[in-house]
Parts: sequence; C-alpha cells; structure tokens
Amino acid sequence: MSKHDSTRRSFLKRAAVGAGAVAGSGLVPDVYTQTLEQHKDAAAPSESHATSIQHGAFFNYEQGTTIAAFTERLMPGAPGKAGARDAGVLNYIDLALAGAYADLQDFYRRGLAELDAYCRTTYKQPFAQLEPARQDEVITTLEQGKAAGFSWPTAQEFFNVVRTHTMEGMFADPIYGGNRDFAGWRLVGFPGAQGNFTATDLQNKQTFTRAPMTGLQAQAGLQAQAKNPQRTE
Repeated sequence: MSKHDSTRRSFLKRAAVGAGAVAGSGLVPDVYTQTLEQHKDAAAPSESHATSIQHGAFFNYEQGTTIAAFTERLMPGAPGKAGARDAGVLNYIDLALAGAYADLQDFYRRGLAELDAYCRTTYKQPFAQLEPARQDEVITTLEQGKAAGFSWPTAQEFFNVVRTHTMEGMFADPIYGGNRDFAGWRLVGFPGAQGNFTATDLQNKQTFTRAPMTGLQAQAGLQAQAKNPQRTE
C-alpha cells in the first residue's frame, strides 16, 4: 500500500474514532454489490439507463461502478485491512440515497455527471477506468476545488459529501447496509454492542478486544429467534 493510501486510511480511522458511532440510513438487504459483481464483465460502456436489472436501490450500473472506485480510493483496502469495497460502502450509500438521504439524489446525479465529464475531458476516460494513481490525482483535484467544469455541486462539495458517506458506510452499524462483517469496527478496534460486560471488563484499562461483536441487526435477529423458537418434533 502506498504512502498516499496509508495516509488516507489513517485520516478516516482517526476521524471514525473521534466521532464514535456514525449515523446511518434505512434497512434494506445487501444485494446491490452482489448484482454489480455479477454484471461487471457483461456490461458495456455504452449501456443505457434502461437496463434496470443492473440498478441498485438508487444508482445505475455506471454510477455504482464510479462510486465503488471513488470510495475505494478514499478508503483503500490492504492485506489484512478492510477497504471500502470489503465493507460494502457502495451498498450503504446506495440504500441511503433511496431512503434517508433521498434529498441528495440530484446532488449525486449532477456530481457524478460532472466528475465523468471532467475525467473524459482531462484523461479521455471515465473515472472508474483510470489507473488508481490517476484516480488519486482526480480526487486530490476535487478536494482542492481545482477541477474544471463543476458548478453545483462544486468539486469540493462533492468530495466532502462522498468522503463523509464513505466514513458512515465504513463505521456505522451494519444494519444500515455497510460495515459488512464489522470490517470497519474491527479496523479501529471498536467492540460493538456486547451482550454484557463483567466487572473485570469494566476495570480493565487495556484495549477491549473480546469477540463476537454484535450489531443492531444481529441483536434483532436473536430477539426474534427467542420469541419464535423453532419447534422440534
């Protein structure tokens, strides 16, 4: 992993620890990322928005591919360390825009269109097809507000919102569609919602590492199972 990647990961990890629990959006099954993977080889660059079978809850295929690439560069994976793809950040943002963040749908549509136009004008390719180092250059240009062709949202506004949503998708409770398999929590050493804490746990000043880590979704499943146990013959 490059120094650039390491610095970006460190920033998001520090921000997550400082912010504590991160807000989320509505609860929908994690199916979008699976659909994206199933169709990534079959989809052609010229596909129109009419191929709804390849859409997520909000994003179409091209938009989802761009956001997946963008968020992975914001939070890149490394051996033994989860990145945005591993944690299902795309799924989180997609579901959020179809629910709690529906007021940002046009923001994302316009921002992604401006990003695509900028990359095609500057590099003759859409963002998702650029090499990682070139994608990093584009993201830095957005962060600095130097990307041409952005009106609303501005380049910086688009970068800031996607970065914030990437953090949420990495570190919010998995019930909201991201933080798959508690990847983000494990990354920062957050123990999640534990069933109980012993007196020793409460007095221990060392980092709390006990497994398993249980989120809201898992707790809801356990509660439902307790209310409706399977009957045995």
